[in-house]
Amino acid sequence: MDLIAKLFDKRAAPILSVLFVVLFVLEQKRKLRKITQPLKKRIPTNAIVAIPAFVLLRLLFLPLMVKLAFHNKYYEVGRQLNLPPILRWVITFLILDYGNYLWHVVNHKIPLLWRFHLVHHTDLDLDTTTAFRFHFGEMIGSVFSRGLFVLLANASAKQVLYYELLFEAATQFHHSNIKIPIKKDNLLNKLIVTPRMHGIHHSVNKDETNSNYSVIFSFWDRIHRTFNAKPKQQQLIIGVPAYRDAKLMTPTALWSMPFKKQVIEKPN
Repeated sequence: MDLIAKLFDKRAAPILSVLFVVLFVLEQKRKLRKITQPLKKRIPTNAIVAIPAFVLLRLLFLPLMVKLAFHNKYYEVGRQLNLPPILRWVITFLILDYGNYLWHVVNHKIPLLWRFHLVHHTDLDLDTTTAFRFHFGEMIGSVFSRGLFVLLANASAKQVLYYELLFEAATQFHHSNIKIPIKKDNLLNKLIVTPRMHGIHHSVNKDETNSNYSVIFSFWDRIHRTFNAKPKQQQLIIGVPAYRDAKLMTPTALWSMPFKKQVIEKPN
C-alpha cells in the first residue's frame, strides 16, 4: 500500500486541502445562494459527521480499490487492443465516472440506500463543507459499487487513485456556493458539474432532487435525460422537506438517522 501513501497521502491530500481553502474563501466573497444557517454551527457539524467516513476512505475504501485494481490485467489488455495510453486513461475514467452516476441514482431510488444518503441532503445550506457531510454507512456501501466498476473498467491502481483525486476535487467544487457568471456556467456544465447545476439536485422539490446526479462529467445526465438547469438559484430551498429543524441536526442525530424510523416527506 506504499502507492496510496505516495499518490494519495503525499500528493492528492495536500492538493485537496488547498482546493478546499480556495473554494471556501471564494464562496464567502461570491455567493451563489443566500446562506440561511450560521457557518459557525454548520462547520463543526459537517466536520464531525465526516470523520468516520474519512477514516473509512483511507483505511478501507482506498486499500480495497487498489487491491482490486492490482488483480486487473490492465497492461496486457491495453497491449492487446493496441490503444494509446492517454486513450486508455480517458476510457477508464469515463467508466469509473459513469459508475458513480449510477451509484448516485440508486442511492435515491432504493429506500435502504436513501436512509444513508439522506444525511448528506439534510444540510439546510449548500457549500464546500457539505461535500464532506456523508454518512460512514454510505462509504461502506459504495465499496461494492465502486469495486465493481474498478473491475469493469479494468483500472490500474494508479488510475484508481488519480480518479479519486478528480472525484474528490469535483465533489468539493460542485458543492461550493461560488457564483459563476451564467454564460460561463452554461459553457462549463456541458462538460463538468457546476455549483449551479448541483445546487438544483439539493432542492427540497423532489422533481429537482431527482435530477443532476453526475459527479465529474455532466453529460451522463443529458444522456439519461436527468439534466435540469431551469430553477433559479435564489429561489431554491436547500434540504429535505421533512427535516427542516436545524437544532435536531447534531452529529449524533445524523449518525443514527439511517437506523431510525424515517420521517415521511411533506408534499412539494
